[in-house]
Amino acid sequence: MLYESLLKVEPNKSIVHKLEEALENKPLLKDTLNEILHIFAPFHVRLSQITKVSADKKGNVTLAIPQHRSVTIPLSPEESKKLVDRLNQLIPKEKEKELERYIAKRQLEKEAEAEERNERVPLVSGISPLPAPEGVYEIEKEAEKHIEKEEREHDH
Repeated sequence: MLYESLLKVEPNKSIVHKLEEALENKPLLKDTLNEILHIFAPFHVRLSQITKVSADKKGNVTLAIPQHRSVTIPLSPEESKKLVDRLNQLIPKEKEKELERYIAKRQLEKEAEAEERNERVPLVSGISPLPAPEGVYEIEKEAEKHIEKEEREHDH
């Protein structure tokens, strides 16, 4: 099901039903397996997390999501075209909303940090020696550029 900011992917019901049936008397194992499945193929995908949407000739829609395996949704060619078109309309809007939310959050954090600096002696913090995986902090970097640009414009 497609919502304004979320895509709910229903896994193959027969496979899920067989797993639930097999693990009926083992709720802990059932919950653990469900969590593991969500790591590899999320069932609820925020549109702002999708980096690419494509469909093949058979109608399979593939969603590229950083830090997850790609999600493939088998549909008819007509349905897949409609879904890809609709996702391509909604995803940029959601990415923009996510960026705006992040910018607002980051500005509040900076204000709080400034207030905190005024109240106590600054501490030295370290930087992680490991580089961030590609694509992980893109929204943060974009927001920081936006905030710095606004600060430069405000100062001039």
